[in-house]
Amino acid sequence: MSIESALREKLMVGLEPVRLDVINESEMHAGHRSSPGTGESHFRVLVVSEKFTGQSRVARHRMVNQLIAEELAGGLHALALATYAPGEKF
Repeated sequence: MSIESALREKLMVGLEPVRLDVINESEMHAGHRSSPGTGESHFRVLVVSEKFTGQSRVARHRMVNQLIAEELAGGLHALALATYAPGEKF
């Protein structure tokens, strides 16, 4: 399974989001010294989930990081997160 697919699946199951955008930005970082060159190393993720209601930004990011710990320990080099509860502006 690709990293992108794994991110989508784990976040959908774990957070039941009303919106989930997983954007592969690896191409923009090709050739950078620390980039692994896999084509799946840099992602931007937007998650809107009811489970984030009343949670701090740090707590939200921890929730996401726990769900995708395997990918973070593997080939995922960079992850930009935007986490919101329904009704919050983004």
